[in-house]
Order: sequence, then structure tokens, then C-alpha cells
Amino acid sequence: MSENLKVYWRPGCSSCVRVKEFLSGLGVEYQSVNVSATPEAMQDLFALGVRTVPVVARGRDYVFAQELADVSRFLGREIEFRRLAPGELVARWLTVIEAAQRHVVQIPAARLAERATPGRDRSLRDLAYHIYQVPDSFLQAVEDGVEDLTSVYNAPPPPHVRTSEEVRAFGASVTARLRRWWGALPDKACAGNVNTYYGEQPLHHLLERCTWHSAQHARQILSVLEGFGIAPDGPLTAQDYAGLPLPRGLWE
Repeated sequence: MSENLKVYWRPGCSSCVRVKEFLSGLGVEYQSVNVSATPEAMQDLFALGVRTVPVVARGRDYVFAQELADVSRFLGREIEFRRLAPGELVARWLTVIEAAQRHVVQIPAARLAERATPGRDRSLRDLAYHIYQVPDSFLQAVEDGVEDLTSVYNAPPPPHVRTSEEVRAFGASVTARLRRWWGALPDKACAGNVNTYYGEQPLHHLLERCTWHSAQHARQILSVLEGFGIAPDGPLTAQDYAGLPLPRGLWE
């Protein structure tokens, strides 16, 4: 089943790291295609009608790799995924994005424009902002029916969000919206479905994905601060991450 299997990815992409680790853990061989290093590879995806990564492909057949259950079905594998309950996921998510508000303002202003990781054109400011684009896209999906989440979380920060304090303020506003959504949600089991660009997904699964997605990027910001020799203000702990399906790697 691994014959001619390709994984299209880019550095710093949380779902890219996770799907590569997932396939390696299953013993599945694949050709690794870094679209940042080989831009012509994106033309292959465009020909399939795909505009974003990660993607797992075999010939002209492909699956978006945002949800590993979809990848396992593509491989013909039946794998049981254990997931935290929705209430626990929301609690973890709020913990992560509130901590990230403390950490983003610790990034030196002079370094906000630096690349977050080699091989990808994403600045530290963009990365910090992206932590909150994830819940913003989630809320637009569940409240407004926006299916193309990438149109929200791949957009650059607007002109009025340039400083770390402005990123923090955006994060605070998104956090408040997430609290309101959860407080008003009548079905705390999240039993319904949501339409996304990678197919119809159970709300519980989308909630899990967005929670660990923010957590992964929050981990990256912590790593950046530590690399600068800056002690994070109230760092996240293993307990804060416990039960989230985070990849082991940070960047690739």
C-alpha cells in the first residue's frame, strides 16, 4: 500500500510533522516532498485541485492529512484513535492560548520579523498570530459556516496587528469568543458535524485538531524564547499537553 506514496509538506507545519511521524510509526514508506524546497511540487498539487499541505498522495489519488483517521482509511488501515472529551479539550485549548498571550509579549520587538524556522517564509510575528488564527478559523467554521479554514489561518496579520502587544490583544479577543461559544453550546458532547475543505468532519474531531494545532505552535514559541535565552513567563507543562495528540518534533 506504500508503493509510490508521497507526503507533501513544509517546515513548521504542525499537521505535516504529525502525519510523517504517524506514517513512520506504522512502518509505511513514503517519498517526502518539501514544497518549500521544491516549489514545482506545488504545481503537482495544483493539478489535483489542491492548494495546501499536508497531503498524502498515490498517483492522482490523495487525501488531506489534517485528520489522521482520513489518512488511515486512505491506507486501508483500521486504527482506533483515543480522544479527550470535548470539555477537556476546550479547557486545554484555553490554557494554551492564554499562556501564549504571556509568551508572545516576551519576544523582543527587534526580532519579530525574523523567520521562525529555516526553509519557510513565516516570521515570528506571523507564527504568534497564527496561534489565534486557529481558534478564529474554528469559530468561523462552527458559527458562520466557513468551510475553507485555510483562507482564515493562512492569511497574513492585518496592517493593524504588527506589535507583540497587538498580537496579544487579538489573542485575548479570540479567547473571549471561544469561551462564549463553549458556554452557549447546548450539546457539550459535540455530536454534530462540520463542513471543512478536507471534508465533513465530526465537531469533536475538529475541536481536537484545532486544540493540538494551537498547542503545537505555542510549543514552538516557547522553543524560540528558550533559544533567545528568555525564561518563559509561566511555561506550559506536560500536564497542560497531556492527552493531546501532539507530534514529537517541533518543526519538521
